[in-house]
Amino acid sequence: MADEALFLLLHNEMVSGVYKSAEQGEVENGRCITKLENMGFRVGQGLIERKNTVLLLADLFRFTKDTARFKDELDIMKFICKDFWTTVFKKQIDNLRTNHQGIYVLQDNKFRLLTQMSAGKQYLEHASKYLAFTCGLIRGGLSNLGIKSIVTAEVSSMPACKFQVMIQKL
Repeated sequence: MADEALFLLLHNEMVSGVYKSAEQGEVENGRCITKLENMGFRVGQGLIERKNTVLLLADLFRFTKDTARFKDELDIMKFICKDFWTTVFKKQIDNLRTNHQGIYVLQDNKFRLLTQMSAGKQYLEHASKYLAFTCGLIRGGLSNLGIKSIVTAEVSSMPACKFQVMIQKL
């Protein structure tokens, strides 16, 4: 529980710090969102590097290194929704949907980074600040798994949110 509280505090301070240090023009043209998303991207890459090392060692002990860890794109998305999300947010994604054409929607009905904010509609406009890091986190994780993507987030009622992952074909 202490780890979660520290992560929430760190995330809030990170968002606050990026916006406080920005000049007015940077806030208006989205540079703060981009900065937070890029921070998340790097963290996501690092988490997958660490997770891959652990999985590789486990594979070696199970003598399954010749079989692919992930069969396809959907298998990777399931990994993101279960293992990756649990590592960061201590719970799995509540719902994963796909159109089987490279678009995935990950729904978290009680997104930890939004639960501290009031559920009032007046706070919806501020939600994007608190989702940018996580969009980068997902994109960075997928990048280290060999998938190039665009990740966006939307909130219609707090603290639920949806992350849309659009796979970019190479």
